[in-house]
Amino acid sequence: MAIQPNPHKLHHPVKHFTLSTEDPFTSDGRRLFVRDALVKASHALRIASGAPAIYNTNEKLYGLQYWPTWAGVFFLRILSMAPLPFLYYVGGLFGDVLRVCVPSRRHIASRNLQLCFPDQSALEHKRLLRRNFRNTARMFLLSGFVWWGTKKAFDQRITFKNEHYLTNANNEGCGVILLAPHFVAMEVAGMFVSSRYPSVSIYQNNRNKVLDKLMLQARSRFGGQMFERKSDLKGLIRSIRDGMVCYYLPDQDPGPRRAVFAPFFNVPTATWPVLGRMARMTRAVVLPCSTRILEGGRGFEVILDPPLEDFPTGDEQLDSEIMNRAIEQCVRRLPDQYFWVHKRFKTRPPGAPAIY
Repeated sequence: MAIQPNPHKLHHPVKHFTLSTEDPFTSDGRRLFVRDALVKASHALRIASGAPAIYNTNEKLYGLQYWPTWAGVFFLRILSMAPLPFLYYVGGLFGDVLRVCVPSRRHIASRNLQLCFPDQSALEHKRLLRRNFRNTARMFLLSGFVWWGTKKAFDQRITFKNEHYLTNANNEGCGVILLAPHFVAMEVAGMFVSSRYPSVSIYQNNRNKVLDKLMLQARSRFGGQMFERKSDLKGLIRSIRDGMVCYYLPDQDPGPRRAVFAPFFNVPTATWPVLGRMARMTRAVVLPCSTRILEGGRGFEVILDPPLEDFPTGDEQLDSEIMNRAIEQCVRRLPDQYFWVHKRFKTRPPGAPAIY
């Protein structure tokens, strides 16, 4: 089945809010009056931020606990209108501040770099750490462009390198799984691909309900289908079999119960043993997919590598090792843009000492 560029977009109806008619001079009336005032204020902030009205008041997304979140959304919405080179420059400065002010994440990233690049000197690690924090901060400021950018803006600011690997697989009637490492700009590729091809992806619920709904809406606004990680994924498998593109990010610590240990930068690493099974069940081609921020804020580049050869093998351990080698190859190409602040080596083999 040939994949065609996807013209569809999602449209969400505006929800209307019914406010209280209680007498504001009674105790119950005062309580409801204050509640309704907060709802109105949060609703106004939502409108100012440009977020779609996809929420129900019963979900209590307008309570005081979410006001800082809405303020952050409003801030990102404003930044989405700023030129990308300006955000790139300011993000570099912001990254230098974060590196000093968030010592816990600095320690995690530093340990990861020491483990993965043991041949580099302490000065080289320090320089790489600085560049990494700068890119992480840049991507935070660029999130507004990713969340609210139009298809036209994406086409102007995002380049697609080696797209022929995807179209070739499609022309052969194969589904495609994009093996996407956690680069700081990982959101870009998933949304960009969904603006060009029918696509699916897996996500994990965010504890913050406002962010969860906003991110889900942003990721699916070009028609991409999202499947929650703990839900029934039969629909995902069917979609890939039907020729849709799956954007899959497996390189996070799965915990001891579900992990196999496969080398990643020569470190035994807890790894999700899922990609091989998915590829076998869907008969899909697996393409490594990297995303990088272009120098000077010129935009982004999505890079596809050749299909994984002789994959899957049918051996869970071997498939995990092949996957980690492919991810490592992507990371070595862009070491300053990988998500090093994550505790990638948190789960250790039995008897191994803790790393962090």
